[in-house]
Amino acid sequence: MNASALIFYLLAALILVFGVLTVVTRMIFRAAVYLLLSLIGVAGIYILMDMQFIAALQIVIYVGGIVVLIIFSIFLTHQAGEKLPAQKRNRIFLSFLIAVCGLLLTGIILFYHLFSSGGIAPIDHSVRNIGRQLLDYTRYGYAFPFEVVSILLLAALIGSIVIAIKSKATKKE
Repeated sequence: MNASALIFYLLAALILVFGVLTVVTRMIFRAAVYLLLSLIGVAGIYILMDMQFIAALQIVIYVGGIVVLIIFSIFLTHQAGEKLPAQKRNRIFLSFLIAVCGLLLTGIILFYHLFSSGGIAPIDHSVRNIGRQLLDYTRYGYAFPFEVVSILLLAALIGSIVIAIKSKATKKE
């Protein structure tokens, strides 16, 4: 086993552990931190695949944008130290059943799909090519989803501000 395989397995294990901790912890701030660490592990996988630009986007957009926004909304609503309510047993069982079904479906698709390395041109993952694909309206069309994501982030920011203002208004009354 070479070093890159060892690093991959270590990152994959850390991503899985922090992902499970994100779901099962009852402390809301700890869940946000575990999500942050899991997303940083995903960026590490991108770096291992020699896609530094995508790893930087992962850190800037998800770690720097979404997770920090979640943490700010937790602090703005003054619920950083509170525990989430305990989940009902039937919801835990149903969630586990859905997760196992998704895992089985993914396994079946991967088992029956033929992966071939021949005949496929390698993808140019340079910053110039990625920028052209993002801003191209005709061939790839990624400009519209890029704008939708920016509107989604703006809506999340406005929503966290509204929640913070409502909680302060109810405390004054």
